[in-house]
Amino acid sequence: MGTSAEELADVVRCTREAAAAYMRGDMDRYLTLVRHARGFTLLPPYGGGPRRYDDRGADLRRAEASIEGGDAELEQVETHARGDTVVLVMIERQHGRVGSLPDQDWSLRVTQVFRRDGDGWLLVHRHADPLVRPVDLEQVAALARGADGT
Repeated sequence: MGTSAEELADVVRCTREAAAAYMRGDMDRYLTLVRHARGFTLLPPYGGGPRRYDDRGADLRRAEASIEGGDAELEQVETHARGDTVVLVMIERQHGRVGSLPDQDWSLRVTQVFRRDGDGWLLVHRHADPLVRPVDLEQVAALARGADGT
């Protein structure tokens, strides 16, 4: 079964609205827009190893209080659809208050993978990193070594 242009547009629309809801700290709305698969994997933007979730909602609810006052816009770079799989490659241009930090840019490079589930879609994987702006070879090497920048 192929993916129609209308279905792709709906996945992108929901993803766009979900990113904005997340940066406002509105996890109820986020979870209404994006359903996570059991076994969802995340490569978080702050690094470290992959995380696997059977219930992504619980983790998002814990983060809810530390994210507020922001907004997000998606720059859709590429969309790939094959059979029952959709891959979105995008830049999330976003800002907000996270933790005790003031409102600032939190833009991320993001790849998300969705799998068809009945008449809807499940998010099965997300990879996000803050490398929206280019870094030089020495900076990449320091990150790869785990250097703390001091």
